[in-house]
Amino acid sequence: MLDAVHIDGRILFLAEAGEAMARQMAGEDLTLEAALPLRDQLSTDEITPAWVCFHYDEKLGDYVYLGLKCLPLDGACDDAEFPIRAGAIRQGGFSVSVAGARRGKGSSREASPFAELSAGIRLVIAESFERIYQQNCQNLGLLTSTDFGLIERIRAGEAIPIEAFLEDCDALSEQIVRCGGLFGFNQRRLAGELSVPLPEHPAGPMTYGEKLLARALGVACVRPGDGVFVKTDWRFSHEYVTPMAVSFLSRHLGSPAAQAQRIALHDPASILCFEDHLSLLAEVIDEKKRALGLLDAAGQMAQVQRDFCARQGIRLHGRSATGGSEGICHALMTERYVLPGQIVAGTDSHTTHCGALGALAFGVGTTDMANAWLTGDVRLTVPTTCLIQLHGQLGPGVSAKDLVLHLLHLPYIRDGRAIGQIIEYAGPAVASLSTDERATLTNMAAEIGGMTGLIAPDRETQRFLRERRGVDFAPEPWMRGDAEACYAHVIEVDCAGIEPMLAMPGDPGNGLPVSALREAVRIDIAYGGSCTGGKREDLRRYHEVLAWGLAHGMKVADHVKFYLQFGSEDVRAYCESQGFMATFDAAGVTLVAPSCGACVNAGPGASRRADQVVISAQNRNFPGRSGPAQMWLASPATVAASALAGRIASFAELRQALAQPAEPALQHQP
Repeated sequence: MLDAVHIDGRILFLAEAGEAMARQMAGEDLTLEAALPLRDQLSTDEITPAWVCFHYDEKLGDYVYLGLKCLPLDGACDDAEFPIRAGAIRQGGFSVSVAGARRGKGSSREASPFAELSAGIRLVIAESFERIYQQNCQNLGLLTSTDFGLIERIRAGEAIPIEAFLEDCDALSEQIVRCGGLFGFNQRRLAGELSVPLPEHPAGPMTYGEKLLARALGVACVRPGDGVFVKTDWRFSHEYVTPMAVSFLSRHLGSPAAQAQRIALHDPASILCFEDHLSLLAEVIDEKKRALGLLDAAGQMAQVQRDFCARQGIRLHGRSATGGSEGICHALMTERYVLPGQIVAGTDSHTTHCGALGALAFGVGTTDMANAWLTGDVRLTVPTTCLIQLHGQLGPGVSAKDLVLHLLHLPYIRDGRAIGQIIEYAGPAVASLSTDERATLTNMAAEIGGMTGLIAPDRETQRFLRERRGVDFAPEPWMRGDAEACYAHVIEVDCAGIEPMLAMPGDPGNGLPVSALREAVRIDIAYGGSCTGGKREDLRRYHEVLAWGLAHGMKVADHVKFYLQFGSEDVRAYCESQGFMATFDAAGVTLVAPSCGACVNAGPGASRRADQVVISAQNRNFPGRSGPAQMWLASPATVAASALAGRIASFAELRQALAQPAEPALQHQP
């Protein structure tokens, strides 16, 4: 086990200013003071843009930080905005990377810390870390710290005791760090050299999430801070992650041939794989990336997953015969598999989607999943819980997406204090929401920074399971938090006061009511889809707005391209059965087959130019996430209304403006 580390090499400050980055790329070593301010809210989309992740080996090290966006130098916009070039970090001899608050936001892609590690980075320092990113670092053996005092100690050549990197670690995480990562730890655990004791707390009041974990562990009680391995009911992955997990297994099982061999997996019947992220890439990939062989690389990733599933007897939800995919992984898990009370781990940060059914569902990284395939369990630290009490009812035309965009701009959440917590929704407003709408709330617990989003099952859950899946379910008395349960924080929301909301470009936390816009924002692209905005209820809302528009002589504005994408084949079949397709066609909508697509810059609806403006019903608008354009987030109704108006507008505003013919921003069409 590690006792101390000696880190040679340069220290890289991920600065907000392009000038500071350019100086470091030119070979200058800055002080912390000279580099300030550091980049806050650094997303995994900036550490490794989506196309970079078509590689899943050490070559990733050549592409780390290519998406890092900084403030430009005067007269040097392009170079200063994106100052990192391919190979620069590895060639620059950097071994420490320093950033600001909430480092590693967004996707659960372990490609980000693996790219850093492959480029020579041994330690990442930040004011704070997102949960999945930090856990991925620990699993890989990439050290993390929030102690900026280490910078000068490392520059002085000091050997740093391993304890310096164990701050805020539970006992289990400490052992994993000391073992150099999760594979090293699990090799010793499975050999009987290490053990993970179960919690031994006396019975006491628990939140619903804590009850789920206690039952899965077979103990009377769990408490926040307990480090455990919890057995899963479902484990799932997709073609963006599975190949890296397979390669990790090959490497750590000690045989390069393992990738082509059958491996003894734990309960393969509870493992699923999905080909959902890149199934539409060929329709949009540009010639430059095609020339780099990235389309072929993406195809190879899908083939590695297909071969793995065939070899291991794992069920694969693949490409659809009618184009695209059978469905987005966590959407299909909710529609077909997950049940209340279960534990679900997926290699997508939006696995939290499934929490709408009352399951504890959370995203994990590649190393976690590769190990879970072997053991059936996943590591976690029992989190604290943030209870969001939703009082009253949402007003007409206001949806769960508006509500969650409101939540995201609250200081407690915006400042990162909900990172790693269970986000539990309760209250009268929740009781009146459909399961599809609840899934929007639990899905975007990932943007809140939570470990998961959770809603206790009730009559609506019972209805959903009976009508959608033919499952006979009744909530059990234990399936709710105890009255005396301890919550780390409680947020009270009067839902009657929520308006149609937006998130301004750059971050989902940049919340703004539509009514607060001071000038018209002309749009070029409207996108309705993704796991967040491609459910039955979402498509019904798009249809409602578009049908109204047709009835009032309006279609999609001439200068706008409006894409609607189904979250699954089940959703498409629902739209066909309800007669929605004729309305979509008449309104001028471009329909897109099920896939993650535009949300990961890999399908129709992604932008192509920085001067474009997009309004989207997806869940993230980090720089470069879905192309170079300025992207606003909104609810399905607002996206559809904006497509008709040609500018950002809520449905209520659209109807009001139509009653005032002098309104110049409306786009009337015969």
